Amino acid sequence: MNDDTIRLVTIGRILRRRWRLLAVLTVVGALVGHGASVLLFPPRYTASASVLLPGQWEERELLTQVDIATSSSVADRVAAELGWSGVSGGELRDSVTAKAADGNIIKISGTAETPERAQRLSDQVAKEFVTFAARISGGGTDSEAAATGPEALRKKVQETNRRITDLAEAADPGRTVESVQARTALEKLRTSLEEAMTKLEQADPASDKAGMVVMGPAARPSGEAPPTRTQLVVGGALLFFLTAVIGHLTAARMNRRLRTEPEIAAALGSALLGTVDVPDEPSAHRPKDRGRWPRIRRLLGVDTRWDLPTPQRSGDEAGRRIRYRRVCARLRNQLPGSRRLLVVVPDGDEIALRAAGQLAAEAGGDPSASSSGRGYPTLRVVEVPVDRPTVPDRGTESGALVVLSAGRWTAEEAGGIAEACADGGHDVVGFVVAGPVRARPTRSADRPADHTAPALAARGNATGGPA
Repeated sequence: MNDDTIRLVTIGRILRRRWRLLAVLTVVGALVGHGASVLLFPPRYTASASVLLPGQWEERELLTQVDIATSSSVADRVAAELGWSGVSGGELRDSVTAKAADGNIIKISGTAETPERAQRLSDQVAKEFVTFAARISGGGTDSEAAATGPEALRKKVQETNRRITDLAEAADPGRTVESVQARTALEKLRTSLEEAMTKLEQADPASDKAGMVVMGPAARPSGEAPPTRTQLVVGGALLFFLTAVIGHLTAARMNRRLRTEPEIAAALGSALLGTVDVPDEPSAHRPKDRGRWPRIRRLLGVDTRWDLPTPQRSGDEAGRRIRYRRVCARLRNQLPGSRRLLVVVPDGDEIALRAAGQLAAEAGGDPSASSSGRGYPTLRVVEVPVDRPTVPDRGTESGALVVLSAGRWTAEEAGGIAEACADGGHDVVGFVVAGPVRARPTRSADRPADHTAPALAARGNATGGPA
């Protein structure tokens, strides 16, 4: 395929000629997205609650609190408090997320199938997280020992200080060396106890990091959590549409049909004798099969080729007839003694068949045939199937002329026709390329309309019936 497949005009051609198919695939994609929203992604709602952590917190400490908020211990407590039927702590854990925000805030989000359940889930998780975090940090109210431990230690230290003072006063002040040493040791002990209490108070996590606060109840969600049903429907429609367009472009890129005259000449092993124009008719590109599937193909517009360029506007009928006469003249000059030629047309190529019929009509209507004996050869048109091409055996014909359309057949198919001609004893004297054009509304009055010409082209079978 040439570089035309990557141009915007090619995409425009796909949209223009395959709009019915693209519309149907887009609707199918939307239905698939809707089905996925019902079966695979039912509506879900997400509510969020925020927990404030007072004091100074490092980043790693905040991440630890995030892990605690989504831990199984918190999830199990939430499941016990909510009491939802058939919902365990493990399932709730999959529906809860937490992240650290700016300002020492832990944002806890809960997802459920209704807005009410999502709001209740996030509020309960925030509450249980605060309770559990306070408990493991020593700030819980359920343990009297943990609550009164530091205060009891302070009282014990104060009592020890008083006992040290009493011992120091009871010692003989300054009379003996032993008394001085005892008083000095007692003062060092007092100093060590005071320093230990100071460090204990500074290291107490409940002194500056206790009292986590839930910043109000979670707001009830007003919309679904992504992916929403609308997103799935639009995404499915867009996915099917783009897949169809990319599929058309890929098929065009991988297309091996012959489009240029040199490619056709190399496949047939013969020379080009000319190109002729055929007025374009929609029916010429459509198969004549009847049945359910052909009707569906016609309804979707896939029974016609989309990758062929738009036919150009041609001249009048007289100008088109000149091209046919020139081809006939080249045949006469190339084979001066020939009186009959076999015109081979690939089966299903309606444009080529109409061109062959018009060519046979021009050759049969040559006015110089009776006067000079140098008229055009008589042409007999046969259609040959491309899957298993079989050409009639050589009789009175002096060779074979192949008429086909560009961009319709592959090199293997064209080569098969040439081989079939050789098997039948016919030398391929040349080929003619037929191209569709947009005819002008007016026609010349000295010649019948082109639609009468194909009547001379007999739809031959594998044995090439009479024309």
